[in-house]
Amino acid sequence: MMAVRAVNGGSLFRTAASPPLLTFGCRFRQFSSLPFRRNSELGLRFPFFCCGNQFLGYGGGLSRSVHSLVDCVMEELTAWRSRRRIRATVKLTTSGELLEDKLVNQEIEKGLLLEFKKDSDRVLLGVAQRPDGKKNWMVYDQNGVTSSIRPQQITYIVPVENFDHAEISKFLQKAQENLDPTLLEIAWVELLEKNASVTAEELAEMIFGSSEPLASYCAHLLLSKDEVYFTVLATKGSRTIYGPRPTGQVEELLHKKLAKDAAEKELQDFVQLIVSAKAKPALAKPPKSSWMVDEKIQYKIESLEAYAIDACKSDEQRKTAGMILKAMGLTKTASSALNLLINIGYFPVHVNLDLLKLNILTDHSDEIIAAAESLLSDSSDSDEMNREDLTHLKVYAIDVDEADELDDALSATKLQDGRMKIWIHVADPARYVEPGSMVDREALRRGTSVFLPTGTYPMFPEKLAMEGMSLKQGELCNAVSVSVILHSDGSIAEYSVQNSIIKPTYMLTYESATELLHLNLEEEAELKTLSEAAALRLKWRRQQGAIDTSTLEARIKVVNPEDLEPSINLYVENQADPAMRLVSEMMILCGEVVATFGSCNNIPLPYRGQPQSNIDVSAYSHLPEGPVRSSAIVRIMRAAEIDFRKPIRHGVLGLPGYVQFTSPIRRYLDLLAHYQVKAFLKGETPPFSAGQLEGMASIVNMQVRVVRKLSASSLRYWIIEFLRRQPREKKYRALILRFIKDRIAALFVVEVGLQASAWVSIGSQVGDEVEVQVEEAHPRDDVLYLKEVLRN
Repeated sequence: MMAVRAVNGGSLFRTAASPPLLTFGCRFRQFSSLPFRRNSELGLRFPFFCCGNQFLGYGGGLSRSVHSLVDCVMEELTAWRSRRRIRATVKLTTSGELLEDKLVNQEIEKGLLLEFKKDSDRVLLGVAQRPDGKKNWMVYDQNGVTSSIRPQQITYIVPVENFDHAEISKFLQKAQENLDPTLLEIAWVELLEKNASVTAEELAEMIFGSSEPLASYCAHLLLSKDEVYFTVLATKGSRTIYGPRPTGQVEELLHKKLAKDAAEKELQDFVQLIVSAKAKPALAKPPKSSWMVDEKIQYKIESLEAYAIDACKSDEQRKTAGMILKAMGLTKTASSALNLLINIGYFPVHVNLDLLKLNILTDHSDEIIAAAESLLSDSSDSDEMNREDLTHLKVYAIDVDEADELDDALSATKLQDGRMKIWIHVADPARYVEPGSMVDREALRRGTSVFLPTGTYPMFPEKLAMEGMSLKQGELCNAVSVSVILHSDGSIAEYSVQNSIIKPTYMLTYESATELLHLNLEEEAELKTLSEAAALRLKWRRQQGAIDTSTLEARIKVVNPEDLEPSINLYVENQADPAMRLVSEMMILCGEVVATFGSCNNIPLPYRGQPQSNIDVSAYSHLPEGPVRSSAIVRIMRAAEIDFRKPIRHGVLGLPGYVQFTSPIRRYLDLLAHYQVKAFLKGETPPFSAGQLEGMASIVNMQVRVVRKLSASSLRYWIIEFLRRQPREKKYRALILRFIKDRIAALFVVEVGLQASAWVSIGSQVGDEVEVQVEEAHPRDDVLYLKEVLRN
C-alpha cells in the first residue's frame, strides 16, 4: 500500500517495504552543516537539506532540487532492500535490552546549560556557576536571576560546555522556532516497528540528523511535552528514556487531544468575545441576551456567573470558569469573575449578588401567568350572596407611596353612645385562588413578596395581584372586613368577621395622612376617629405589658438601578409618626380579633406569640426613647413562637393572642389564615388541619428568613452607596447604642437610619449624640468607616 506524506512542500512516496521515513530526515530545515550525514544507528546514509545557516548559527548549507532529493532517496531505497536481510544487526535499543546503560547521569560542571523546575508551574534554563554546599549548585537563569537549585530540580542537561548565559534567550528562541510536533509521529512509527526506546539525543539524531546541543534540546522538549506518542520508561536524575505507546493508546490519546484542542479553540474564541465586549464603551456593551444565543457560549458565561456568586453546580463548571479567568490573566476568585462580568456589561455595576446567591424567584413562569390570567377572566364569586355591602363607608387606604399592591384599608365612626367602631378591610385574594391550585402552590413556594430598593418581586403574578386582588380607589372591591367596637379603655367590646364589598375613598401615603391629621379637618372626622382609636389601643396594650420598640427606619427607592449612577431616593421613617402609629395599631387590633375569632370557633390558625415575662422595661427608662431604647430591648427579646391549635400570649404586643391577617397578597401565612376563616364563614370545614398548617409554615418561614436577609443586605448596600456619593466633609448625627469594645461604639446614623461602628471619645455614654464623617464607603465589600468629629 502506498502512502504519501507531505514534507514542507515536497512529498515522499513510501510503500510498506520502504525504509523508515525518519531515516531520510528529509525536511527543509536547517539542522545539518553537512550535505550528507550517516545515521549511525541504522547504517543508512541520506541527504539532509540545509536552508541557510540558521540552525545553531553554524555553517553554510547546500540547496538542491526536489528532484535530486527523490533520486537520492530512491537510490538509497534500492540499496536498503538488498541489505534488508542483515538488518538484524541494527543497534537500536529495544525493550529486551537493559535501560540502565542509558541512564548514566552526567556530572554537573561549571558552564553546563541546565533545565530545571523553578516551581510547579515554571521550567527555566540556567547556566551552572558554582557548587553550593555538597549537592546544590548556583545557576544563573534566563531571567538574569542567580539561585541555588537541588539536583532533584534538574530535568535535563543540554550537551554543551562552557555555555555563555547571555545566549540563553537566543537559544530558547531558536528552540521554540524549530519545534515541530509532527516529527514525533514519524519517529513513533519507526520506533514502534522496532519496539525500541529512545533518549532525547537519539531522537535528535533520528529526526534532525544531529545530536548537537540545540537539536538535542529540541528533541527533549518534544518528548517531555508530548502527551500522545511516547511514554516515560525510566528516569534517573536528569536522564529519561522514552518508549513508543501502542497504536490503540495513541489513537485514543489523539482523539482526546483533538477534543482538547477543539475545547481550547472554543475557549480562545470565547475569550476574544470577552475582550471585545470589555473594550466597548458602556452604552455599546452587548445585551445580556446576546450571550444566550449559542449554547456553548451560554454555558461558559453561566459558569462565570456561578463562580462569581459561589454557586457552581459541578466541578466542570468551576473548572470552566477558572480556565476563562486564567486565560484573561485574572486570579481565580469570585470577585475577579464578578468584575469581569460587570466590565463586559453582562452584570450591571450594582448587581445584587445576594439576589442571585439566595436563588430568589424574580419572575413567574408562562404557565403560572397563564393560570393567573384564567383566574382573572372568571367573574364568579362563591361568596357573592354572603358579602356585606359596606360601600357607604369612607375608606382610607394608607401605605408607602411606592406600594404596588394594597392589602388593607380602614374605616371608623363614632356610635351614639360615644364608643368607636372600627373596620379593618383586608383584600380577598382567596376570592380568586383556591388552596392546592397551581397559583396557590407557587405562592407557597415563594412564601412572601420581596421588596427591595431596586424593585418588587410579588408572591402572585403582577396582573392578578394588581388588577384582581389589590384594593383600588373608587372601585368596588371584594374584601374580608373585621369590625370592632372598643370599650372606653381601648379593649374589645364587640367584633365581627365577614366577607364584604367596599369602595376605597382615599389612597394616602403616610406623609399625606399625617398632614391630614395635623390639619384636623372637620370633613375628615373619620380619620381623626381612627387616630383616637389608635391612641386608645396603644394605651390599653401598654397597660397589658406591651413593649414599645418603635424606631427610625430607612426606606430607599432606586430609579434605573442598572445605570452606572442610578438615582437614589432615601427616606427615614419614624415608626412613632401619627399615621404609621395609626396603621400599625389597627393591624394589631385586626390580629387580636382574628385570634379571638379562631379560638372561639376552634379554627386551626397560625397563632403567633412572644413570651416576654423576663423583661423589665423600667430598667431601660433612663435611655432616650426611639432607636437607643428600642435597640437595647430588642437585643434581649426572645424569638417569636407559633401555635396552630390555640392562641398563645404575645408579650411584646400585650395581647392574649395574635394572627397576622392583613397582608394576604404579600404573605402566604396571612393567605392561609384567610383560607381557614373564609371556609368557616361558608359553613365548611377549614381546608387545613393544625398539622398541615405547621408543615406549610415551616416551608414558608425558611423562605421568609432568606428574604429578610436579602432585604437587609440590599438596604444596607444602597445606604452605603448613598453615603459614598456624599461630600467627604458632610457631617451626620449618630446616637451611641452601646459599646462593643473599649471606646468602639455601635452607632445609629440618624439621617440614613443605619447602624455602624466607630471609635468615640472618652466621656461619651450610651444614648449620647455624636457627630461623624464618612472616611470610606465600599458597598460591594460592605465596608463603612466612620470617624467622630470632635467638637471644640
